[in-house]
Parts: sequence; structure tokens; C-alpha cells
Amino acid sequence: MFGLASIGRGAGNPLTLALAGQGITVFLAAMTTAVALSNQASLNAWRFWNAGSVAGVGFKVIWPIAAFIGVGLVLAAITLPAINLLNLGDDVARGLGVNTALSRTLGIVAITLLAGAATAACGPIAFLGLMVAHVARYLTGPDYRWLVPYAGLLGAVVLLVCDIVGRLVVRPGELDAGIVVALLGAPFFAALVWRGKFRSA
Repeated sequence: MFGLASIGRGAGNPLTLALAGQGITVFLAAMTTAVALSNQASLNAWRFWNAGSVAGVGFKVIWPIAAFIGVGLVLAAITLPAINLLNLGDDVARGLGVNTALSRTLGIVAITLLAGAATAACGPIAFLGLMVAHVARYLTGPDYRWLVPYAGLLGAVVLLVCDIVGRLVVRPGELDAGIVVALLGAPFFAALVWRGKFRSA
């Protein structure tokens, strides 16, 4: 995804990265659907998981992914100072002794481990990371040593609130947290796109 977003004009732009991620998500979702439709049991499990929910997620789900989360957190903590310097530009970062290729690789691995582990546990919670990252940056500024912990805490709070709202609005049934987050995140994403177009005009 990062490599695809780095091709052509607007390379490395957050909007380009988000759009590239969405395109890859749609493609992989189509492939997953094709596999799930081949078996009724797989289809039932996939339908529940695909909605994105924390309902019924207990320690039996957490333990298998704990190692991935632990390694991801360690790598993220190691790379945070280097990522701050990368924001100043590659030339400045190299001049300050940062191995840019290694730092980017470690950062991508950390993101993959953390996002993959969370998705494996709860399913795809669309737009949560997008919303939380921007709100956390507004609260903390661009320093990733503060931005990442705040984003993690804020993401947990937002997901918890959305889960509670989903349990209340359709009582006695339940609206999956992933659906509630998507209802909030879609307008948020549209506003980001609109603001980006307005600024570039």
C-alpha cells in the first residue's frame, strides 16, 4: 500500500495513502468474499467477523495475538524518535544520523503487526484509525512520542463509546461497533477529502 501510494504525483500525501489503502481493501474484500461464498460455515463466520465487533471478544481471542501486539508496540516505541526526524525531510534526517530506509521499514512492520492483530481480533473497524489519528494530532501536535500513545488511548475510548451506542440504539438487539464507527467515519473522511481539495484549489 505504501509503495502504491508513493507512485506518481502526490506521492506520500496522506490523502493518496488513504485512497490507495481503500483501493487495496476493496480488492482484498472481493477476494475474501469469493472464498467465503464457497462454504456455508465459512460464510456465516465471515459475515459476523466482517461487520467489525467487540462483542464476545475475550481472552481466548487476545492471547493468540498478544505476541504480535507486544512486538508491534516495541518496534513502534523504537522508531518514534526517528519518525519525528523523518518529518523534517530525508536529507535532514540523514544528516542527523537516521537510517531512513530502516526506520521506515520498522515503522511499516510495527503498523502491520498492530493493525493486523487488532483486525484479527475484532474484524475491520473502518475509519477508526483515520479519525483518531487526526483528532490526536490536533490535541498533541506533530510529536509522535505523544501522538501515538494518545491515539491508542483515544481509539480505545471511541471504540468503547461506539459499542455502547450500538447496544442502546437498537435495543433489545445490537448494532455492531464497526457499523457505528463507519457511520461516524464516512462523513469524517469526506470532510478530509473536501478540505484537501479546498486547500489545493
